[in-house]
Amino acid sequence: MSLVVAVALVDSLTHPTRLLAAQRSYPKDLAGKWELPGGKVEEGEDPTHACIRELQEELNITPILGPLVEGEDGDWPIGKHTMRVWLALSETEPVRGSDHSELRWCTAENLLDLDWLPGDVALAHKLRSWLVDPTLIQESQATKKTQAS
Repeated sequence: MSLVVAVALVDSLTHPTRLLAAQRSYPKDLAGKWELPGGKVEEGEDPTHACIRELQEELNITPILGPLVEGEDGDWPIGKHTMRVWLALSETEPVRGSDHSELRWCTAENLLDLDWLPGDVALAHKLRSWLVDPTLIQESQATKKTQAS
């Protein structure tokens, strides 16, 4: 399985109230579906560097990466790939590039109204829970530290 990287771009790493969603412009079978911005890790590339590179290419921003947003087993399975996702900030407003037909800032109330890519649905639910209750972000990090000990 190859690794892809993405960011959950939010307005605060500790108390987020909104999240950026990106609507795919291609390929035809995925066009119109929503996702988190990001992309493939190139051979020999560090995933963190790949994430920053992808966001510079796609949104013309340099993200400030925060904690990982992990699934049950760490990275998120999405078809023939696994996806590593970071919570992230940007000091500048994202600019839509050719990969996406629309960018939309979402709140907990409207995040799940979007037609997410099938592999991103569980992730969207987790991120919505973090928007509703930001203490879950800290709990997730505390659990991770406890498991590492």
